[in-house]
Amino acid sequence: MTNATRKETARRFHELIARQAAERGEAPGLIDSDGQLLNHADYHAAIEEMAGRLRERGVAGGDRVLIVAENCAATALAIFAASTLDAIAVPVNARMTGPELDRITAHAAPRAILYTCHVSPEARAHAEAAGAAQIDTATGGIAIAAGPGGAPEPVEEGAGQVAVILYTTGTTGDPKGVMLTHANLLFAGALSAEMRGMVAEDRIYGALPLTHVFGLASMLMAGAHCGATVQLETRFAPDRLLAALRDGATVLPAVPQMHALLMKHTAALGLDRLERGRLRYVSSGAAPLDPAWKRKAEAFYGLPLQNGYGMTESTAGICGTKSAIGDPDISVGPALPGIEIRIDPEAQDAEGVGEIHTRGPHVMKGYYRNPEATAQVLDAEGWLRTGDLGKIDAQGRLHVVGRCKELIIRSGFNVYPPEVEAALNDHPMVVQAAVVGRARGGNEEVLAFVQCAEPAPEPAALKAHVSERLSSYKRPSKILIVDRLPAAATGKILKHKLLGTFADRLAALDAEEN
Repeated sequence: MTNATRKETARRFHELIARQAAERGEAPGLIDSDGQLLNHADYHAAIEEMAGRLRERGVAGGDRVLIVAENCAATALAIFAASTLDAIAVPVNARMTGPELDRITAHAAPRAILYTCHVSPEARAHAEAAGAAQIDTATGGIAIAAGPGGAPEPVEEGAGQVAVILYTTGTTGDPKGVMLTHANLLFAGALSAEMRGMVAEDRIYGALPLTHVFGLASMLMAGAHCGATVQLETRFAPDRLLAALRDGATVLPAVPQMHALLMKHTAALGLDRLERGRLRYVSSGAAPLDPAWKRKAEAFYGLPLQNGYGMTESTAGICGTKSAIGDPDISVGPALPGIEIRIDPEAQDAEGVGEIHTRGPHVMKGYYRNPEATAQVLDAEGWLRTGDLGKIDAQGRLHVVGRCKELIIRSGFNVYPPEVEAALNDHPMVVQAAVVGRARGGNEEVLAFVQCAEPAPEPAALKAHVSERLSSYKRPSKILIVDRLPAAATGKILKHKLLGTFADRLAALDAEEN
């Protein structure tokens, strides 16, 4: 059966694993973070076991299953088990704070909440706070608690059924649940596998979080599509990545910081190049690609570094490159097969720069229980407004030049300034706060500029304040207490002037760090 036929006939994404189990049951399918190997037959059986655990707790079609998770086999099993039951998986990062998790729980109203306690101290703490019951599974001990149990959503027979909800934070700081259908994820998995030339003999190194669309689509779904082995890593560490590459990992999807840390680690070992073993494909996503850094990475790996562009609302991929090593192109490539892109035809500047729009089978169904927000980004013709600015060159390649929205991408995780600002503004001595991102060492750091009442708190006190309210990756790297924020006559803060206005103070802080 061809890949094309499979894409047409699959109705639910768990069928991909069932097919692999039937056709190649003894072949490896999943390597857990502790090294446990599941062949495809065991992988399928473990999914069925997990589905049974959820069924025992009343989970049925249209129910939501919240998965408080870090990367491990149990996370993957729970996502596929929800599909088996026609339920909707809602994977969230276990490193969220209690208030963050509470907001998502209230909005999603899950029937059950699963915690990957065996690999995550944060998940264990959340489970204990919820009084969750500990249970043993084929891949370790987890915990399950009853959720609020809102009314189930209608179940569709076809692949248009909502399969996964991934939460982002909107401009108001409220969570927005991106509804991805089985059709979205089946398409994204097949496309990702085909773009990377993945085959059953590949082993995908899986440190990207399954709670985010990059890891979910480009690792888990792509591996299920082609039968490759997915090697999950709970928390990224460069020494473990090096060991995996020496042990036979062939496909490395990553973010720039992962590459940078690996190169730093190997340099400390006296190596300036990677002895790559079977590694054949390396990509870098979720952050802009610097030309000098790209050349350095390619020299290190001895392979071309592929780039791409996507977002949660587009089930990850929109564009991607197939560059040869040494290619100076730093675009995100042309639109992927089956996908359309355009620059807003009604709002372009003289150089052709405008908001990037995309249309195709990768576009989300909408935001869960938020038709107003959905209408703001999806038009009647199916075009998704990405909120990013770009231009398309004569070769059809997309160049992303900025963001309409203020999204910061830090180590592959989305950070939304309004959420960070809300946490700072919750301090009794803070008058107003403005948060922006700044490119730094192949990554983006979160900078906060805060105007306070007297006596102004120390930056350390504000960092402690936000640490109780925000996940670690959302917390500002630097907090500057300022007398006044640059503002227009209307009082609106001019964020684009922050870095220039306080350049001297930032330079002084940078010098202290170095």
